[in-house]
Amino acid sequence: MIRKDIIRDVLESTDNASINLGINKHKKMASSPFFFFRGSASLMYRDLANKSIHLPDELYHLPLTNIVGDCHTGNFGFISEEGSHGDQLIFAPNDFDDACIGHMVWDLFRFIVSLYLSQTHCKNLQQASENLKIRQKPLVTECQTDAAAHAFVTQYLQSCDLSVKGELNNQSALIEFDKEHILHKRWQKGLQRMAGGAAFLTSSTLAKELDLTNSQLKFKTNPQRFETLSEQHQQELISRFSPYVDDTILACVERLNAGTGSNNMRRYYLLVGPKVTDTQPQALNLCHVVEVKQQRPAAPLFYFPALSPINELNPAHLTVNCQRKMQRRPDLVLDDAIWLDTHWLLRSRHHARVGLDPEDFCLGKRAAHKTGFEQFAQSCGFTLALAHMRGDRRSIIFQQKVTEILPNHINTLIKVAKKYAKQMEVDQLLLSDMLVNQK
Repeated sequence: MIRKDIIRDVLESTDNASINLGINKHKKMASSPFFFFRGSASLMYRDLANKSIHLPDELYHLPLTNIVGDCHTGNFGFISEEGSHGDQLIFAPNDFDDACIGHMVWDLFRFIVSLYLSQTHCKNLQQASENLKIRQKPLVTECQTDAAAHAFVTQYLQSCDLSVKGELNNQSALIEFDKEHILHKRWQKGLQRMAGGAAFLTSSTLAKELDLTNSQLKFKTNPQRFETLSEQHQQELISRFSPYVDDTILACVERLNAGTGSNNMRRYYLLVGPKVTDTQPQALNLCHVVEVKQQRPAAPLFYFPALSPINELNPAHLTVNCQRKMQRRPDLVLDDAIWLDTHWLLRSRHHARVGLDPEDFCLGKRAAHKTGFEQFAQSCGFTLALAHMRGDRRSIIFQQKVTEILPNHINTLIKVAKKYAKQMEVDQLLLSDMLVNQK
């Protein structure tokens, strides 16, 4: 089968939509190799299953653990622990839609590929931009990307070693950054968005999603982002999901065009908080947004269905199960439900959620001239190791095996990932061509 047909077959099977329809997800994927990679996790696992990607066999001898599944630079960021209920901001993996029991090397490989594609994305962004400021920003080089890839894996390995030595444990986390770190400003931004922070009423998830000019809280009117629901549809949502939240559902909308990998999956936002009475006005800090998202099987399981009996859980339940294991203090509102014969995932929309785009760590003086790109990669390696370690909280067998086996294969792992990043650039152009020449 030629590559174009493979891409068509995988995307249409995963997204349940013909390439000829030109859905928003496929259009976004066609605009950048980085976006293509984000939206095509199943393609990578197809290539792994068909031996198009040759990773060292010994890395598959490591114990299975909970993995992110769709591990890339865009799925790390700042979140508040315990969802919208906690007061501790951490840097960690922040998306578990494709989490399952799997091979740790898949997460490492996928993240390294995304480092190279992040650099390519920013290079293309500069070339296409009419903004002189963007075009003149220093860009990390390919050699610096090689260094960032090594920094990522080395930090992952060192974290496992520190765990073996008893200097890290399941309660360890990355919670602060000094002024010289590339993530310092993003960390400060997250702190300000926390409940009670200086930017809570302007930049938190609540402030971004809600119309705060009205005495009765409601979601903003934005046809590109939200679709207003009929009264009957709202009542159905409220009736079905009220038992899963910790207060009253005050409003609900359908969220449109969210994400890349799950752009075509239906999702709703619920505004949850105490009822307003004549004697008790609305306290915004007691409200939060809960997402109800349609869930499909984790990407690895299309091609590796027999890794673990745990992966036989329904898709939403598996996500909940893995997220609870991989996070130090999971969301307090985190559950799964069946509605309309479909599995739905319920989770908090963190007040202080701060994500990162490639230009945040690939462009600028701090990224290119002050080892900022390596700092970012190291932070991701550290937190990914912690997430993987938490798969077994009874022993350090996983960490011990990693320290024995991984050092022998770092260079090969990076070499194969760098090659696959080039394949993603080719694949993105093939998808773009298919969309342009739709039959």
